[in-house]
Amino acid sequence: TNTACYAWALIPNHFHLLLRTGTDPLSSVLKRLLTGYAVGFNMRHNRQGHLFQNRYKSILCQEEPYLLELVRYIHLNPLRAGLVKTYERLCSYPYCGQSVILGKRKREWQDADYVLGLFDNRVGTARRMYRNFVKQGIEKGNRPELVGGGLLRSQGGWAGVKALRESGDYQKGDERILGDGSFVQQVLSETEERLERRYRLRTSGYDFDRIVERVSELVGITPEEVMKQGKIRGPLRGRARSLLCYWASTEIGVKQGRLAEILKVTQPAISMAVRRGAELVKEENLSVER
Repeated sequence: TNTACYAWALIPNHFHLLLRTGTDPLSSVLKRLLTGYAVGFNMRHNRQGHLFQNRYKSILCQEEPYLLELVRYIHLNPLRAGLVKTYERLCSYPYCGQSVILGKRKREWQDADYVLGLFDNRVGTARRMYRNFVKQGIEKGNRPELVGGGLLRSQGGWAGVKALRESGDYQKGDERILGDGSFVQQVLSETEERLERRYRLRTSGYDFDRIVERVSELVGITPEEVMKQGKIRGPLRGRARSLLCYWASTEIGVKQGRLAEILKVTQPAISMAVRRGAELVKEENLSVER
């Protein structure tokens, strides 16, 4: 899915992940991760039913200046929770990403190089700088501004928000977003534009069948060939399937899991088709609208 993991920590009753989304939506990535873990756990412990109590909580993060702060905050969680007694033990602790960034363990799915590159281009120097950076965070304790709501997080707690209000500086905030006011406004505006476009397309009669017709028209094959179930054979059908999956998921909001059911293929196959469709649309300047 090209989803990058920069930090993680497993705590007995919850976990933390710091991810950069790739080609698949975060919801699809976590659904597969949590389902796969739950199935494996249930098999190992001879149990059935749900494993996780509630839906995961996700917060969109502005990379600068929050990414490194979140890496540090997440990797100090085992120490704050008392799972390890000293910082030295945290640096070799197997259930968080600290030991990976310091080169003591290997996890192919964790992007330690990206984090180290934010400190120095020499690995040894970068690791020393990172180690000291995280250690300095111990005295900061719990960081409510990193886990609270929207603008409250981004402005240093209620004191910061109050100071802004007293100065007459009212900024946009949202509890699902960690960033400054302009970043929050940008994210909300882009989301609103996507939702407005979906609404406009749907009110103009664009549903799944209409997209199939549009793909058929562009590629030069029949709608029946576009919708033919099973594995794809031939470049035209592959091109058609990619455009169909991309437009259906992004333009009218059909879930990738639902597309997999309709087309009788696996969800990873749908994810690959969406990626290829995005590339085709960008390279050839294609539009779902006539």
